[in-house]
Amino acid sequence: MITVKNLCKSYGKNRVLKGIDFTVKEKEIFALLGPNGAGKTTTLECMEGLREFDSGEIQIFGESPKKAVERGTIGVQLQSSSLPGSITVTDAMKLFCSWNRINFRGDLLEKMDLTELGKKTYKTLSTGQKRKLHLALALTHEPKVLFLDEPTAGLDVEARAHLHQEIKALKEKGTTIILASHDMAEVESLCDRVGMIVQGKMRAVGHPRDIVAEVKKEQWVEVQWEGTLPKMEFHYLTDHQMIQGIHRFKTEKRLQGLREILDFTERSGLELVDIRLQKPSLEERFIEIAKGGESL
Repeated sequence: MITVKNLCKSYGKNRVLKGIDFTVKEKEIFALLGPNGAGKTTTLECMEGLREFDSGEIQIFGESPKKAVERGTIGVQLQSSSLPGSITVTDAMKLFCSWNRINFRGDLLEKMDLTELGKKTYKTLSTGQKRKLHLALALTHEPKVLFLDEPTAGLDVEARAHLHQEIKALKEKGTTIILASHDMAEVESLCDRVGMIVQGKMRAVGHPRDIVAEVKKEQWVEVQWEGTLPKMEFHYLTDHQMIQGIHRFKTEKRLQGLREILDFTERSGLELVDIRLQKPSLEERFIEIAKGGESL
C-alpha cells in the first residue's frame, strides 16, 4: 500500500499542499485529478522523489520515495519527457537497461510495437510513438509502482486504445498504477479509485461510480416510441420535452421512472424503439467540486 499523510508543500508564501491525505491500494489503478494549480503535479513529484516536501509523510510499500527510487520500486512516465533527438529507439532502450543494470529489454519494444522502429531517431517519432517509448523505458526494471502523467495526451484513437490495453495488462500482472489525467472518460474507464485535489486539499476519494452518484444535477430519461401516443400521465417523470422525435423527462427516481415508462408502453400498445438514461458524468462531479471547493 502507498500512504500519503498530511502532505504539505509551500513555494515561498504560496501554500500549494495543505495537508493531503490518501492511500493507494496494491495492484489498483488510482487517478489523481485536479484543476491547474490545485497541487496535483506537486503531489505526484513528491511521491516520485523528484521534489522535497515541507512536512507530512509518504510511504511506498514501507519506504520513503527516495528509497523506493534507489531500490527501483517505482517507474515514471512524465508528461514532458524527452530524449536527445539523435538517439535511436534501440539505443534508448540499451541506455535505460544499462542504467538499471539489466539485460536489453527487446520484449518491451515488441510489446509497444516499436521493434521495427529500432533504428529511427527520437526526433523522427510521432507523438504516439514517443509516448509508447517512454512507457517502455519506464518499465525496463519491472517497477512495482508506475506513475503515468497524462499518458495518452495527443494520441489518436487507435494509439489510445492500445495504450489503455497495456495499462490494464500491467495491472493484471500486479503493477500498482498512479495516473494523472484530464481525460475523465479515460479515468472512468481505467481507474479503480480517484482522488480530487482542489486548492491544495483532497476533496473527494473513491470509486468513480460513487463520486458520480453525488452529482447535484437534474437526471433525464430519453424515450423513443413508435405509434400513436395517448395522453401521458406520470408521477415520477416531469418536465416533458420533445426533441427531434425523442421524449425527454426529468426524474429524481430513475428506477420508478423507468417502471412507469415500461408500464405505459405496455398499456398503450406502443413499440419501444429506444430508451436511455442521461447519467451524470465524472466530469460534471469534478467541475462541481472544483467550483464549490466542497469536501465529501
